[in-house]
Amino acid sequence: MNILFTASECVPFVKTGGLADVVGSLAPVLAKQGHDVRVMLPMYSAIPQDWQAKMQFVLHFDVQLGWRRQYCGVMMLKKDGVTYYFLDNKYYFGRPYIYGLGGDEYERYGFFCRAVLNALPLLPFHPDVLHAHDWQSGMVPALLKIQYTHLPFYANIKSIFTIHNLQYQGIFGIKEVQDVLGLGDGLWSGDKLECYGCANFMKAGLVYSDAISTVSPSYAEEITTAYYGERLDGLIRTRRDSLYGVLNGIDTDEYNPEHDPLIYKPFSLQKLAGKAENKRRLQEELGLTVDAGTPLIAMVGRLTNQKGLDLVDSVLGEMMNEKMQLVVLGMGDARYTNLFSWAEGQYHGQMAARFAMDTVLAHKLYAGADFFLMPSLFEPCGLSQLIAMRYGTIPIVRETGGLRDTVLSYNEFSKDGNGFTFLNYNAHDMLVVIQRALYYYEKDKAVLASLQKRGMEGDYSWAHSARDYLDIYQKLLEHV
Repeated sequence: MNILFTASECVPFVKTGGLADVVGSLAPVLAKQGHDVRVMLPMYSAIPQDWQAKMQFVLHFDVQLGWRRQYCGVMMLKKDGVTYYFLDNKYYFGRPYIYGLGGDEYERYGFFCRAVLNALPLLPFHPDVLHAHDWQSGMVPALLKIQYTHLPFYANIKSIFTIHNLQYQGIFGIKEVQDVLGLGDGLWSGDKLECYGCANFMKAGLVYSDAISTVSPSYAEEITTAYYGERLDGLIRTRRDSLYGVLNGIDTDEYNPEHDPLIYKPFSLQKLAGKAENKRRLQEELGLTVDAGTPLIAMVGRLTNQKGLDLVDSVLGEMMNEKMQLVVLGMGDARYTNLFSWAEGQYHGQMAARFAMDTVLAHKLYAGADFFLMPSLFEPCGLSQLIAMRYGTIPIVRETGGLRDTVLSYNEFSKDGNGFTFLNYNAHDMLVVIQRALYYYEKDKAVLASLQKRGMEGDYSWAHSARDYLDIYQKLLEHV
């Protein structure tokens, strides 16, 4: 099968969130199974020079955007059996940021979507399946269906659109998007591209793709409801027969405590003493009281309401009254950076916060913490809980989306489970579950050892998910 991914980010080249991990991990797994997998990305100036030096120039062409003609260069790099194409235009992607500061995101990613389709006939590759990821690629399936399928080259290309986070939709003015992409007035109705008086790149992908996927079975169900559907639930319900929930995996080579060069000391389920050493060194590095007997709870991720931080805000004082330590790593809203900055000073030695995207420290937290807290308001899949379990760090999560699919609460009667969970989005429900975890830490280490063992033995690789995606691709091609 010839498979083309289009996305706005991909590890190891550029990353702001989980989308990059998914694209960068899934593509090589599919390639190893004998498929020709290629990935198209914007050529950001933020891509490290080490990678840029390995790229080779392939070709260039002009992209028509309304009255504009814009240069597009194609750079190529091969890695792990995957061919990566980087679409180069310094005006759009040579900026010192990835997303959001210039006010012309519709034009930047309109250019990207148009350039993806225009580049294909110029390359020695004809995709069977075009797999577009998140709103930045949402116009690719739409333009393919609206403007390209009458051309023989594009006629049999099938498209699938993956929602990584429905909250981020790419909403812009209709006139602006119309001007850039040449989409006629007849397309701006509620059953096509118009969305509450605006243009919506996410909706474009949902309406015009041949199939839709999202990143966990539970999230696929949740987004058909008004509570989680972000005003697109009605549309998603009409496409329920084409909607698939495929759970993400993680790169089990990168996240392997036995061979991780970023942590203080490698360890395994058979040699867990190394985990205790990671905790001690982490406490030292972050200025926490060095105490093996005090449970350490970590949080890694964007500092936003989505991650349940308003729950933490509500009961932080009560949490700090417990015998525990808390470490927070991430960047985001000023409300939470201010909160955790204050808390670090207020609870010196018990609380630490670092406001950065720090991969090395993230690995150290996964390896050194006892528990990993994810009280998310919603969580399409979540990778952090999977990584935490791989490092023997027990998750404490809210039962939503992918967290519900991957973390089973400990049952004291059947002894089943691999973590601790709560259902209602309520601060004291969260607090009670944290206290339950702390109780077992203090009183019954055997329970924690069994949860830790199940977590470390779990299979979080992309193998299952890759098979699921291949099944979807096959179904699409059977209907050519």
